[in-house]
Amino acid sequence: MRALKIAATGMSAQQMRVETISNNLANMSTTGYNARRAEFADLHYQQVARAGTVNASDGTVLPTGVQLGLGVRPAAVSVNIAQGSLSNTGGDLDIAIDGQGYLEVTLPSGQAAYTRDGGLKRTGDGLIVTSDGFPVQPEIVIPEDAKSISINADGEVYAYFDLATEAQLLGQFSLVGFTNPKGLEAIGSNLFTETEASGPALVSTPGEDGLGTLRQGYLEDSSVDPVREITELIEAQRGYELNSKVISAADQMLGATAQVR
Repeated sequence: MRALKIAATGMSAQQMRVETISNNLANMSTTGYNARRAEFADLHYQQVARAGTVNASDGTVLPTGVQLGLGVRPAAVSVNIAQGSLSNTGGDLDIAIDGQGYLEVTLPSGQAAYTRDGGLKRTGDGLIVTSDGFPVQPEIVIPEDAKSISINADGEVYAYFDLATEAQLLGQFSLVGFTNPKGLEAIGSNLFTETEASGPALVSTPGEDGLGTLRQGYLEDSSVDPVREITELIEAQRGYELNSKVISAADQMLGATAQVR
């Protein structure tokens, strides 16, 4: 009774789909989050009678044959790379990437990681870091006596002082692009790391090489569409229920077979 195993793979697939949707909904307010989508592929087929083979009884060629599918398997959970809407926060260290690209940060291990979460902070030494304390590259230190700072679209950071008539350039943020951003590995905390699938990190100035620009005082909202996610959740729930009914039907058929005398 192949139906039992086939329906079991269907239930497992729909469960994975529900888990992906639940993660999207949980992150509908996460800064810079891109929605994920579960993708599936059919399993191998048992070739009972191959299409195009000769029918031994009369010599005709089988036009379709008999191919019995063995279920479904997870193929990927891909990221839908989409620009979220920009919300005005008014924060001096809140920056949104308007377009493609990522900010580069350095993890405690020394490894480079990448994020679109521009909710930056300032340490006691004036170093610009992420909310988790990871320094943004290139490192920029805000002087203690700086009255305010300004970040332009090209990523240049200027500081204003009480006794100075002109702003002082502290440094310039860079952006990082990838040939295949969907190939980045998510490690949590809005961070990604480079993989062979993503290709090497391509560091450039904001606004150049196809990268976006920076907007001070804004943060990028999550790209999750709650209405779409709820619709897909209902579809996944119905699919799970249908596969469970197949298991119930197959179980009843096996019971009927066992009772045959």
